[in-house]
Amino acid sequence: MFEHKSGIIYGTTIIGVRHKGKSAMGGDGQVTLGQTIMKHNSRKIRKLHNDQIIAGFAGAAADAFTLFERFEEKLERYSGNLPRVVVELAKDWRTDKYLRRLEALLAIMDDKYSFVVSGTGEVIEPDDGVVAIGSGGNYALAAARSLSRFSDLDAEDIVRESLKIAAEICIYTNENIAVETL
Repeated sequence: MFEHKSGIIYGTTIIGVRHKGKSAMGGDGQVTLGQTIMKHNSRKIRKLHNDQIIAGFAGAAADAFTLFERFEEKLERYSGNLPRVVVELAKDWRTDKYLRRLEALLAIMDDKYSFVVSGTGEVIEPDDGVVAIGSGGNYALAAARSLSRFSDLDAEDIVRESLKIAAEICIYTNENIAVETL
């Protein structure tokens, strides 16, 4: 659950998995305003930089789109060097007076790296290549870690199953799932 300063709750679940040489990221489609479901089939993930990078967001949609624009500009500026781009984005996000007010989280991955980037300057690269954000992120994260260790599923199927499990637990996550793969 992502709570805006105004008290409006923004929730979603985004999960990304690098497994067996493949990368996949998925998200649910629910958009919540307070305690009301406003939309069931929103798309919160997208491929970027010639379909070599997948990014997803949790939080305020307008803020996330602003961050996607900045992220895409940096991808071009630094020729798709993902580790450099996420650090530069986090620095801007933390120091820019306008960007500091944006309330969202980004999950970003390619075929080698996985990151969570926040407005407080965190750039987190998990050890196992699994990234998760949003109100159902921890449920999806636990499911993805278990499925990647104890099943023969590929990355895309792990993402789908993890999102379904999160949707069974988190009221801000639905089963209208979109997945992108690399």
